[in-house]
Amino acid sequence: MEMRMLRWTQGLTRLDRVRNDDLRAMFGVAPIVAKMREARLRWYGHVLRSDDNSVAKSAMNITVEGRRPRGRPKTRWLDRIEEDMRLLKLTDEDAFNRGKWRNHTRNADPCSWEHG
Repeated sequence: MEMRMLRWTQGLTRLDRVRNDDLRAMFGVAPIVAKMREARLRWYGHVLRSDDNSVAKSAMNITVEGRRPRGRPKTRWLDRIEEDMRLLKLTDEDAFNRGKWRNHTRNADPCSWEHG
């Protein structure tokens, strides 16, 4: 939906063969994936800094008993967080330094992208 609106605003169609990255650069819009990563990491840092007896932290550390269904395992939230942190080279300890955490997790700003 996002790209359709950007194309409509610019008066372009897919037949014009303009790349999505070029459209985002024209408008200065961050990719949705980057915004979602930013939101996940912002919440994760909030949970890590919370008290040990907080509901969010206890829910994050809970282990569920039982077997999982056959097939490929669904990607869990913490698995995605670990992947995001590995991508940005962050550790759990970095979350306690709010300035560093904010600087490293807020990377969905269009000014900080590499184009091309």
